[in-house]
Amino acid sequence: MAEAAAESRWAGNAARDETLMSIGEVLAHLRVDFPDTTISKLRFLEAEGLVEPRRTASGYRKFSGADVARLRYILTAQRDQYLPLRVIRQHLEALDPGEDSTPTYPSAGGQRLLRPPLSAVGNRPSAADPDLAVEQDLRLTRAELLTMVGLEESLLADLERFGLVRPSHSGRYDADALEVAAAAAQLATYGVEPRHLRAYRAAADREIGLFGQLVSPMARQPGPAARARAAETLRELAALTQRIHAALVRAGLRQTLGR
Repeated sequence: MAEAAAESRWAGNAARDETLMSIGEVLAHLRVDFPDTTISKLRFLEAEGLVEPRRTASGYRKFSGADVARLRYILTAQRDQYLPLRVIRQHLEALDPGEDSTPTYPSAGGQRLLRPPLSAVGNRPSAADPDLAVEQDLRLTRAELLTMVGLEESLLADLERFGLVRPSHSGRYDADALEVAAAAAQLATYGVEPRHLRAYRAAADREIGLFGQLVSPMARQPGPAARARAAETLRELAALTQRIHAALVRAGLRQTLGR
């Protein structure tokens, strides 16, 4: 009964919001702060009942500002607090507003807003470009990657030599390659070279092998829902190991600083 009432309130708020966005437009907005978000991820969150976009007569999804705010809350909770979806669902139920109020959720910057500012789109060169918000993942040529990141050819060559960036068989670079290249370019300003990052490649390969074993039974089950759950499980496992890594580094740095 409580879930039905919450769904009714969200539907009422969405109906009152005249500004509706396609899934591609939503993806473009969200990727400004959450560059690893994909259309498959948004569909998975919908399948889990965490967001309920409206549908046109042709079946296309249309998201209200409240839907986008809800998605931002979910993605922020996953990224910053490493919360599993079941806990996020409980938080959303507790935050669900009354019928006469407008739902607002904290953005990545801590502000409370109904929808992300339109001016934020395109502030940085990434998959947030609305023209790149398509069903397929981001694909960049070598020249595009170098230009978008401001990377020297020699640095990209070193990243590839140490296995940190890998183009596809077609020679294109995806969003993950863009993320690694952008981070490596910033690290280079501190004197951190690609050869210093080889341990991260080795650690990532170990995690890939371990997590692959853990989710392979789930991934082998038939149907897109099973594959989506396997992907979400992998994401949560990766987030948890990142949390451990960050804590260990912080602890070690405190010792280095004598604290």
